[in-house]
Amino acid sequence: MFTKQFLVIASIIVSLLMVVIVNLVRLRNTKKPAVAKKIILPPLFMATGASMFILPMFRPTLPELISSVVMGMLFSIVLIKTSKFEIRDNQIYLQRSKLFIVALIGLVALRMIGKIILAETIHIDPAQMSGIFFILAFSMILPWRISMYIGFRKLKRQLDNACRPT
Repeated sequence: MFTKQFLVIASIIVSLLMVVIVNLVRLRNTKKPAVAKKIILPPLFMATGASMFILPMFRPTLPELISSVVMGMLFSIVLIKTSKFEIRDNQIYLQRSKLFIVALIGLVALRMIGKIILAETIHIDPAQMSGIFFILAFSMILPWRISMYIGFRKLKRQLDNACRPT
């Protein structure tokens, strides 16, 4: 139906669109007070994509699974370091970070390069590659969002303690 090359190029285009969308959402979120629900929900919504693994063609091998999880967790460190909260006007806001967009572009570029290398050298099936990169992305987003939630709760406790009458 579609050539392998077409699928790789299409996935790169989708990745670039996601960078733009994530950056726009991030900029909008720095202007509004943060809420726990918006921190927690993205990984839950993304988890529904794991239903692809019902079909055997999307399942990675054990070494591919382990390397995807490890790479995702390593990549999450960059997102964690560029995502901090601050208290402004007695509310919690996500800090603006110019480094975040640089980090995001860098991570997407690494994913694209990895996808191209895997497609050209190892000859992994496009469906299986989709599974591998889904696992990588989920393994990157989950620790990042957990870290954000922990940071948010810490500042929320500070705010609650400061606002309590003595």
